[in-house]
Amino acid sequence: MKEWEYTVVALEDEDGGYWADVPALPGTGSQGETLEEAIENTKEAIALMIEYLRERGETIPEPKDVTVKVKVAA
Repeated sequence: MKEWEYTVVALEDEDGGYWADVPALPGTGSQGETLEEAIENTKEAIALMIEYLRERGETIPEPKDVTVKVKVAA
């Protein structure tokens, strides 16, 4: 079994909790009351998406994300 590593972008929701998204797998993400819960739920969503793509005979996107954090003085 291949191990996949994807970039997950997590955002704090204004109403509480967190939302996480996987840019390389559009439509794949989840949410949670805590950051840890959102990440765990997103890991499950990734596994389900990979299973779905395999069942349909579709190509599983290779992670090619580049994440850069910048500081700007303004």
